[in-house]
Amino acid sequence: MSLTYVEAVVVGAFQGVTELFPVSSLGHSVLIPALAGGQWAQDLDVSAPQSPYLAFIVGLHVATALALLVFFWRDWVRIIGGFVSSIRYRRVKTPAERLAWLIVLATIPVGISGLLLEHLFRTTLGKPIPAASFLIVNGLVLFLGERLRRRAPTPAAQASHVDRKAMPAAGVATEALPTLDEGPDARIARLPMGRGVLIGSAQILALLPGISRSGVTMVAGLLRGLSHEDAARFSFLLATPVILAAGALKIPDLTGPLGAGIHGPILAGSIASFVSAYLAVRFLTRYFHTRTLTPFAIYCGLAGLASLLWLTLA
Repeated sequence: MSLTYVEAVVVGAFQGVTELFPVSSLGHSVLIPALAGGQWAQDLDVSAPQSPYLAFIVGLHVATALALLVFFWRDWVRIIGGFVSSIRYRRVKTPAERLAWLIVLATIPVGISGLLLEHLFRTTLGKPIPAASFLIVNGLVLFLGERLRRRAPTPAAQASHVDRKAMPAAGVATEALPTLDEGPDARIARLPMGRGVLIGSAQILALLPGISRSGVTMVAGLLRGLSHEDAARFSFLLATPVILAAGALKIPDLTGPLGAGIHGPILAGSIASFVSAYLAVRFLTRYFHTRTLTPFAIYCGLAGLASLLWLTLA
């Protein structure tokens, strides 16, 4: 296999964007070469045995994860600090400590599933037609998630709900009620641990090419009552250790025989992935303040259907 600089940069840029946009990076990594045809289809076949392409695109995850770490560095300083203090004092009390353990526990199911199922799914389903079909399914999941989501209460409704509660008698100590202007990390940290693990477990579906990690995680968050903003933020925080670990596991492949002669394109693709991922997360954290998953659902449905028709009829 050869890997040109053009192929590496295009795939890297697409990977950085589609990993964070709820449209499936693996699905696009399978479909783009197949739709382009020719040498691209030969060079960039994710299901080919002993092909460095899978190691390349998974290795690009390191660049994507670094972009997430750079963007959310303040959050990760608090999260890591909360984890350390939780271990040191044997408690889970502060929002940072709760959020740290939410991420740890919610990452375990997808980590185990990835180690056990990644090769099976790649060899059996890492082909263009299954990827196009799952992209359509991804669009349906996003669309239904928007229709079925539990509406997060507005600040006014929260205040009204608090006002209706019976006030404690004088002199009785109570926990402070959550303030309406608390930060997003504190809101996410209020999730019950079981609910957080359930949201994180949705990432297992992203092992299927065409199913988006961020998309299914956001839908799971919306169905459990998170707002779009908080669901997106939790999705990105959950994805960071998973993406980083998956990429780190493939780096030895790229430094061995599979990566011989393509180190330059790998570096170029990684830079493109980092830049595009940083711009994508910066855009999406603002987008989901007021917008929904519906445009992405429409895109996935149309793109998957068009790809399926092209691949089967052309």
